[in-house]
Amino acid sequence: MRAQPKASHFVNGDYVEDTAGAAIEVVYPATGEVIAVLHEATPAVIEAALSGAAEAQKAWGATRPVERARILRRAVDLIRARNEELSVLETLDTGKPVQETTVADWPSGADALEYFAGLAPTVTGETVPLGGDFVYTIREPLGVCVGIGAWNYPSQIACWKAAPALSLGNAMIFKPSEVTPLGALKLAEILVEAGLPAGLFNVVQGRGAVGGALVTDPRVAKVSLTGSVPTGRKVYAAAAEGIRHVTMELGGKSPLIVFDDADVESAIGAAMLGNFYSTGQICSNGTRVFVQKGIKDRFLQRLAERTAAIRLGDPLDPETQLGPLVSEVQLQKVLGYMQIAKAEGARLICGGDRATLNTGFYVQPTAFADVTDDMTLAREEVFGPVMAILDFEDEDEVITRANDTEFGLAAGVFTVDLARGHRVVAQLQAGTCWINAYNLTPVEGPFGGVKSSGVGRENSRAAVEHYTQVKSVYVGMGPVDAPY
Repeated sequence: MRAQPKASHFVNGDYVEDTAGAAIEVVYPATGEVIAVLHEATPAVIEAALSGAAEAQKAWGATRPVERARILRRAVDLIRARNEELSVLETLDTGKPVQETTVADWPSGADALEYFAGLAPTVTGETVPLGGDFVYTIREPLGVCVGIGAWNYPSQIACWKAAPALSLGNAMIFKPSEVTPLGALKLAEILVEAGLPAGLFNVVQGRGAVGGALVTDPRVAKVSLTGSVPTGRKVYAAAAEGIRHVTMELGGKSPLIVFDDADVESAIGAAMLGNFYSTGQICSNGTRVFVQKGIKDRFLQRLAERTAAIRLGDPLDPETQLGPLVSEVQLQKVLGYMQIAKAEGARLICGGDRATLNTGFYVQPTAFADVTDDMTLAREEVFGPVMAILDFEDEDEVITRANDTEFGLAAGVFTVDLARGHRVVAQLQAGTCWINAYNLTPVEGPFGGVKSSGVGRENSRAAVEHYTQVKSVYVGMGPVDAPY
């Protein structure tokens, strides 16, 4: 129990336990060891979180934005000062190498808090002159927001949702994934230490029923979900019943297009990062790699050579580059997709099986070539280190094929012809795109998808639209002219 928190939940400024809730075992993916046991939120815990958030938000929404910003900025300093210990906890929770978590998880969460702390005091209304009379607008917080996190970037996601919500005057109740419940508790603890009033960021643990209770409560004004498309459909429908604001960042089957004039080494590096980083458990991954036929052989040869050099191992070892999958369930799912790819005729380039490292949930980094658009590997989200490589002849063909999916989260293009890069990106049906880069998501840029990959945007100034509402006020400056 080396990662056991003080209690399962953080509500109204302190840790709260209620052992009447069903047990949640936290498993370290590298060994299969149970490192903590938490409990699902009971109705009493959920009610305390909701009522506390609703009450605390009233005063917080009336607080000067610059005062809210100071608190968030203090939290940023605490996170950065404790990054090493927080990153180790993130590694224990997710299995991701500490080489990654020290630079990509809590640091990006701190960046989000810092960005929105700076942005919030600049969010103002406008004045619309009407020739004597005028209209002015006010941006108001929505109220109580519910955040529902995914297990792949649990602490980053908690920060990405908390930062705009809190900076703009809302309260947030955050439900982490039951697979990775630990990091959000630390965030709540740090925010309170930084001076955040009790009740404004509450963390409750649980599975789908707990999320359902939060999403359908009449005190909730907005729901922000990061998760799968099936979960998104359920949450969206439940939120619609109460006409609630919704932001959804869901799954993807994103194309990464490599033209034959591309810098091949850079394109391979991006494809590897876009398929193997975080053991492939990233929603925006470029899992359909379209390679123009002129460079296909060179691409495959160098991909196999570079993949063979990836270091699998203990995630707590700073030299480890690839850790285990998050759970036994995910391991079996990914192995199943590998078997399907082989059975459907995809050509195995490297990997393709479980990696024999102790009792952890490890798989080999895997790439299949000669994948066709109708294969399962090209249609369904694997969420593991499994790359599908498809051939293409020309620009028009690859654009049509890249868009032939229900998803629309991300897309990438590699070419030295920037005119072509911009031209292709303009036609790709995806909310987040890259040219000669992949999976870089700075907080300054909006992030989100189209089609089944979601609605709304995380990060950047665009998030202001999703955590505030506009009040319009007409001011009459003269007598009322009435016909009766």
